[in-house]
Amino acid sequence: MLKKITALLLAVLISASLAACNITTTESEEQTTSQSTSTVQTEQQGKVTTDSLTKSENDSAGSTTVANTTSNGAIDTNDMFTKRDLQQTADTSDAEYYTVSDGKDISITSEGVYVISGTASNVTVTVDADDEDKVQIVLDGVSVTNSDFPVIYVKNADKVFITTTASENTLSVTGTFSADGDTSTDAVIFSRDDIVLNGVGTLTINSTDNGISCKDDLKVTGGTIVINCASDALEANDSIAVSSGNITVTTQKDGMHAENDEDNSTGYVYICGGTLNITAKDDGIHATTVVQIDDGNITIKGAEGIEGTYVQINGGTIDISASDDGINGARKSSAYTTTVEFNGGYTTIVMGAGDTDGVDSNGNLYINGGTVDVTGQSTFDYDGTAQYNGGTIIVNGTQTNSIPNQMMGGGFGGRGGFGGRHG
Repeated sequence: MLKKITALLLAVLISASLAACNITTTESEEQTTSQSTSTVQTEQQGKVTTDSLTKSENDSAGSTTVANTTSNGAIDTNDMFTKRDLQQTADTSDAEYYTVSDGKDISITSEGVYVISGTASNVTVTVDADDEDKVQIVLDGVSVTNSDFPVIYVKNADKVFITTTASENTLSVTGTFSADGDTSTDAVIFSRDDIVLNGVGTLTINSTDNGISCKDDLKVTGGTIVINCASDALEANDSIAVSSGNITVTTQKDGMHAENDEDNSTGYVYICGGTLNITAKDDGIHATTVVQIDDGNITIKGAEGIEGTYVQINGGTIDISASDDGINGARKSSAYTTTVEFNGGYTTIVMGAGDTDGVDSNGNLYINGGTVDVTGQSTFDYDGTAQYNGGTIIVNGTQTNSIPNQMMGGGFGGRGGFGGRHG
């Protein structure tokens, strides 16, 4: 009888969740079209667990992707991606066309679609438009190698889309970056405003410093992106969000780095799809506040795999090989309680020898769902409260029903501390 009642309650919860996630779209190009993943929520010792019921899908033409966002995560994803963010092909009916030529810069000063092609050296495409202007740069078989300045430089706009056609595109900077007045331009694509990378082709970036640097919000919603760089591959002040695409990174520093030096309440990384292969000398993924992963296939090789104040894994397949910490919940923001939380997905962590930790939380650790498979000398290390509420824990090949601790710390309590989840 109890099983029948439980099944009935579960069915009611699923129906309510599915109804809550229906989204009506309009014809506006910036209408939000992120698809909230339907969820089942169950209270377990005061914690909420989240189990995905739907998967992202492409439209029949293959030109629009769907953001498989999860509701009730650490980050509010309701307005994360717009319809135009997810559109992988540009409307070029009124586009302006440019063929690059050695030493001749391209200046974009107004809203519109601009198609760039050809091969050249020492060319910068500069966007300096009005605050409300949306600019789309379409890379249609372009190869540019600069000696000391960005290939794409966004000085001002509301948002810039960088979209690849079904083509190969390569942007490189081979020397030491020079400044633009007081602005240190230190990336092949350097933007002071929001940028979105998407498309159906390949964009390869080679840099002696950062690959892509954005002083606001950086999104990747499609295309194939390959970055080889000496510093951070994908860098943003406010946020990095990935919904789809294939990203391959080889870097001497961080694969993804979100940090605002002037505001430690921002700087997050959100991933809800795509395939990421990151090889980094430092962190694979680094955020000041939150790293939230809802879906995707992520492979990281680095000193540390994932680092943030609040690390939340809700789904996806994550493989980490690290020489320091696999996942590190570190005190970097006063806006969030230091926490590592697993609610779903399959996370595999293999640690190198020595003073290393598979999952290291300088605060609390919650395992509510999913599979956490850790191999190493020190598999778990936490300073606050640890709760095992569900899911599967595998330690050095053996399944266990408890969370071991390398070094026991003082009690931090639940999600209190700095004021709870959002402070």
